[in-house]
Amino acid sequence: MKMAIITAISSEKGGQSKSNLTENLGAGIANKGYKVLLLELDGQGSLSLSLDVRNPDITVKDIFTRIINDKEIPEGYGTINLSDTLDILPADRELAALEVSLTNVMSRELVLKDYVTAIADMYDYIFIDCMPSLGLLTLNALSCADRVLIPVQPAYLSIQGLQELIRTIGKVKKHLNEKLTIEGIVFTMVDRRTVNARQVIAAVKESYGDRIPVMKTEIPYSVRAIEANQAAKTIYEYDPNGKVAEAYRALTEEVLLNDSRA
Repeated sequence: MKMAIITAISSEKGGQSKSNLTENLGAGIANKGYKVLLLELDGQGSLSLSLDVRNPDITVKDIFTRIINDKEIPEGYGTINLSDTLDILPADRELAALEVSLTNVMSRELVLKDYVTAIADMYDYIFIDCMPSLGLLTLNALSCADRVLIPVQPAYLSIQGLQELIRTIGKVKKHLNEKLTIEGIVFTMVDRRTVNARQVIAAVKESYGDRIPVMKTEIPYSVRAIEANQAAKTIYEYDPNGKVAEAYRALTEEVLLNDSRA
């Protein structure tokens, strides 16, 4: 029986193109014919909005609520089909209230794992778009994931929370999820013309490169990527021949090669 590879896309700081990475890496792999679920665990709802999913009737909050209340989850409950190979389980701002209510739940870090385990044979890949924090929702994602991708914008302030995230991943691996690994750091919104970007990338590679993989593919900064979000399209739909689409195709191949699936 096939089981999905579950990837948490996590960053301790906002503004790292986390949702864009989730969207376009997931869509890139779906374009290769693999069945993909994008699971939004960020109450800002940016991933859903960027894929033109607005005011959904059922969100990931409802999944959590049913599990907490020991209610059955029907097959396909809450998932929205975007294409033959791409689904999304959306979120909205109501998700923020869920984190508070989780504090009194038994095994509160493992609620999402129940759901993901139940659907893992329906997909090849599940990508979880985490909140830009290290709260209970992010712990839920890390507790059920096989691996973590960490998007980092090459700017000084962007790397300040990197060590804390890596430390948290280590604690989750030790206490909650021994299979968890870091697939790599992905540099996003990269402008190689700036000295600062080149220096930050070099510093991260020097500090972490011997312990944590750094993906070979860098996602360049482009106004076209911002426009794609506003148009509620993937970068492949909006600007298929542009440099960002090209980079995401390369990252897709890199991830598939890491899985020996390319």
